Amino acid sequence: MSRFSVVVPAHRVQGYLRECLDSVLTQSFGDLELTVVDDASPDACAAIAAEYAERDPRVQLLRVPAQAGPGPARNIGADRATGDYLLFLDGDDLLLPGALEALDAALAERGDPDVLLFAHDRVDWWETVRPGGGPLTGDPLSVTPAAWNRVFRRGFWRERQLSFSEGAYEDVVPVHTATLRAGERLVVLDRSCVRWRERRGGSFSKTPGRHHFAVVGRYEELLAAAGPADRARLLPHAAAHLLAVLDDPGRIRAGDRRDFFREAARVHRTYAPAGTEPRTPREKALATGSFTAHESLRKAESRRLRVSRRLKEQKKKLRARAMRAAYRADLHRSLDPHLAVYGAYWNRAVSCNPAAIHAKARELAPHIRGVWVVSGRHKHKVPAGVDYVVEGSRRYWQAMATATYLINNSSFPGGFTKRPGQVYLQTHHGTPLKKMGLDQRRYPAGTHGISFQKVLDHTDQWDYSLSSNPHSTEIWERVYPSTAYEPLEAGYPRNDVYFTTGEREIDRIRTQLGVGDGRTVLLYAPTHRDYQKGFLPRLDLRRFAERIGPQYVVLVRAHYFYGADAGLDAHPQLIDVTGHARVEDLCLAADALVTDYSSLMFDYACLDRPIVTYAPDWQAYRLARGTYFDLLSGRAGETPGAVATTEDELAELFRGGGWDTPEAAELRSAFRARFCPYDDGKAAERVVRRLFLP
Repeated sequence: MSRFSVVVPAHRVQGYLRECLDSVLTQSFGDLELTVVDDASPDACAAIAAEYAERDPRVQLLRVPAQAGPGPARNIGADRATGDYLLFLDGDDLLLPGALEALDAALAERGDPDVLLFAHDRVDWWETVRPGGGPLTGDPLSVTPAAWNRVFRRGFWRERQLSFSEGAYEDVVPVHTATLRAGERLVVLDRSCVRWRERRGGSFSKTPGRHHFAVVGRYEELLAAAGPADRARLLPHAAAHLLAVLDDPGRIRAGDRRDFFREAARVHRTYAPAGTEPRTPREKALATGSFTAHESLRKAESRRLRVSRRLKEQKKKLRARAMRAAYRADLHRSLDPHLAVYGAYWNRAVSCNPAAIHAKARELAPHIRGVWVVSGRHKHKVPAGVDYVVEGSRRYWQAMATATYLINNSSFPGGFTKRPGQVYLQTHHGTPLKKMGLDQRRYPAGTHGISFQKVLDHTDQWDYSLSSNPHSTEIWERVYPSTAYEPLEAGYPRNDVYFTTGEREIDRIRTQLGVGDGRTVLLYAPTHRDYQKGFLPRLDLRRFAERIGPQYVVLVRAHYFYGADAGLDAHPQLIDVTGHARVEDLCLAADALVTDYSSLMFDYACLDRPIVTYAPDWQAYRLARGTYFDLLSGRAGETPGAVATTEDELAELFRGGGWDTPEAAELRSAFRARFCPYDDGKAAERVVRRLFLP
């Protein structure tokens, strides 16, 4: 008997089925059986499922001789299931990584409840991922009534004789019935476990017509079988669902709206318990059966939303116009010789090279007042005692108009006019392995609509281009061509900390991170891929940690493009440090770095500690993004240490000691000599003296 029986009905989903089945079979928790029910699909669904069943004993294919619909197909799969819990997944949806492990842990922790409800997200055909279904708070009846956002104890399913309906909206009755019958044995896991695919066309939810009237019949069946207390609880959720279907032009055509409303109103009047008070004006219209009142309310609400949006847009435009007018006036004021404006990573935080320069300037050039530019959503990250302005604000434009010094590792927002006398230092934020600047024109996967004319216009504003090594100087000169700036070959100020931090401080950092227990600390820091969305590490982190043994602990740092965390499950050897404010602290704490193509490897080389390159998609990365040298060549000055291209190879490096050998040390030494020649702990001082104390 398996822990989970995953049932997948398949009809006309041949383009999605492999991805769906892979998402189940590659789960870190493998105690499952997977049943694919071919609902007489006219495409290759059955052949695809048969292929999987032939190579994996956990998979079985059931065939339906004539199309019955997803409800009966799920029932057939549930009848053949032997697992403790039923999980129903549509053939075009995905089970998210780590989902079964998280579900198993939650079920065990809560005493194997009858129903476990979990969150889901949704992805459109542009691969834009959004949260789905709303928060899992309040009455569980308010959550999207779907088969695939909950698991059911199989014994409970059979004891209650639950089954999916025939026809459309087949999950309304069994899902709501299970929720009511489970009572206190229904629990919630506030984690997205399924990714629901929103298809551009061809799906039931995108095909308008009177077949959507079936949802009214489902709620009539549900309410008719319920007792008075359950009816009172169900009614507002039924009304909300029916009104949502009515409002969706992808389901109900304009000519069918009145008839649908009348049917919904009839069911509401028939089954509303005596004394029931509608919760909203539109539900009241439904209770009274007045389609005219309902349409008036809907149109009024739509008008309010349009007016509100228009007012917000006008207010935003007026404010921007006023800010720009004030900025133009400020451009006639004298420059402040003691004001410097700093920015980093598109206004995300106080960090990187600008932060190191700012700190050193406070020490060596206290007459320079530093002000940071941050976005409104990141202003809480500004350390106490650091002055800042919010991008787009009046103070921002005043600072940009009057500051003598401008220091950034990316660019300042809003488009500013650089004045004569202003000095702009572009610090950059890494050593280029991947193609940058004008070289990106040959690799459109990484450009995402970049205007290269704007790149050149920005470059023409620079006075200095900071360089950490001769390789960078050469690349910057070609890919950011301009006679306006000169290279400042001073090293990276952010790397000074690697030369000035003592063992006592490193011990403190490790203790703070929870790794001060003598274990070997690995920092896993992969970069983002321009050709994919979201943090999708090509490494099963839990399995990797277990294979290399408890003597290792892995700090996991997802790229900042992906948000504040890496979405890891709890594990004693894995620590999610994506949200940690200082990557320098993480490097100091780590005994070795495991990365792919991140420029962090060039900074970490300053520490002269092992660097392991894990590059399972090197060829794809090179073709999609372009690179300046072959990281996997094994040549001195190109490869920083040991290399792995598969998960097995990576695990074996740490199990067998290959991550730290004399040969790897020789490669690291050559890599360090090429890319860290200026870094010695005094880069910030050199920059400050050149910029503020010439």
